[in-house]
Amino acid sequence: MAKTLKRAAFDPRQLARKTATTAMLTSLIIHGVLAIFAGVWVVATYIRKDAPKFVAPPAPAIKIPPQTRQHRMNLAANAALASKPTFKARLVSLRPTAFALPEAPAISMNDMLTPDPASMATQMITGLAGTAGAGAGGGFGLAGAGGTGLGTGINFMGIKTQGKRVLLMFDVSGSVVNKANKSEMPLAKIKDETLTLINQLPADSRFGIIQFVRNYKFFNAELVPSTQPNRDLAKQWVETEWNESGSMPRNGKGVIAPEPNGLPPVLRRAFEMKPDVIFLISDGSFERGAGGVTDDIPDEEFEDLFKQLTGGASQRVLFHFIGFQMKPDDEDFWKKMARRNGGQLRQIKSF
Repeated sequence: MAKTLKRAAFDPRQLARKTATTAMLTSLIIHGVLAIFAGVWVVATYIRKDAPKFVAPPAPAIKIPPQTRQHRMNLAANAALASKPTFKARLVSLRPTAFALPEAPAISMNDMLTPDPASMATQMITGLAGTAGAGAGGGFGLAGAGGTGLGTGINFMGIKTQGKRVLLMFDVSGSVVNKANKSEMPLAKIKDETLTLINQLPADSRFGIIQFVRNYKFFNAELVPSTQPNRDLAKQWVETEWNESGSMPRNGKGVIAPEPNGLPPVLRRAFEMKPDVIFLISDGSFERGAGGVTDDIPDEEFEDLFKQLTGGASQRVLFHFIGFQMKPDDEDFWKKMARRNGGQLRQIKSF
């Protein structure tokens, strides 16, 4: 009986079972701890914030607006008004000589003294005040134009105005060509007036040219600076592309044929060029049509069109009309449209 109990106490199978159980529990504990550490590492890596990065943004582009030369011109003009110095003191010899001595100028003692800063400042302020006065008084000169912000004075075919972005629109239909010839103002003479105006524009202004019948074509799609190269190009364009035939076929060189045609689409394109002065040369009667069928464009359509084109404009566009032998109704209407837009109408009649 005692031997049986002893064998039961030291049963190797039970010992192996306990050992396996202990090893399994130890392995599970170790794996559990590793899993916990791994989870903590993954979570910490996921929520960890990146180190701040300091990035210098690109420097903004610095644009220096072109400086006007009007102030220097005013100073030069003001200085030119001063009287020229005269020298009265002469160097006289008491003995006769074989040659004549030149006159010696009188030297002011003030030039030999230390300059007074207060006197210099007073002279500068006086000069600036004189320049400003000249600018305000010259309502049509260069300085006066600078005061209004509209630019230099312009005189085209008897109409005086001001502006820096000038657009010339020429109606070259057959009726206008005939009326211009009868008025002793043919298109050839108008061409010379156009070139004269372009040559007189200052370098800080822009200009453009449009010719139209029902279709239209222009010298350039945008207003170009009045530099000498652009003036030469305009002269070349006028000499080679100037239309005096009285018609403008849609398949001609550089011709744009809108649908519908006529003056309204030409005016829309003209205002897209953003001028501040427009000269329109015509006889005041405008038609549109195709295939031999034409109809007159009513005045009401032009009134609505000008309201659309000038309603949202940030700056007023001066509209001037130069007419040839206009009908009384056309003259009254376009005179009204010109006055509404700060311009004037001049009619050229036959002599």
